Amino acid sequence: MATEMRLELVQVPVSDVDRAKSFYVDQVGFNDDHDHRVSDEIRFVQLTPPGSACSIALTTGAHEMKPGTIEGQQNVVEDADAARAELAERGVEVSDVQEFPWGRFVFFSDPDGNGWALQQIVPQG
Repeated sequence: MATEMRLELVQVPVSDVDRAKSFYVDQVGFNDDHDHRVSDEIRFVQLTPPGSACSIALTTGAHEMKPGTIEGQQNVVEDADAARAELAERGVEVSDVQEFPWGRFVFFSDPDGNGWALQQIVPQG
């Protein structure tokens, strides 16, 4: 039997933690779980998308990734049109819904350019 491994936290490199936290909480709608300053150089902010078992961490001084280098973070949504409308209403610059054989997608980026996709899974058929 294989060891169970749950993905629970993904690092998202940002240049300004306060700006990024405001974007993800106030505009995208993530939950503000934890904000802790370890030292003058290291701050850890944990945010969770609504309904997700996996969180993101906005950090400074804890890794060597350059801000804006994450691409393809993907969350699954029930309805791509509704998710797009909600993000646009909250001021997020979001793509139109795009149709692919494997799902319907909406794309957006955070202020540093980290790229996200929201996928509505469609029945195969």
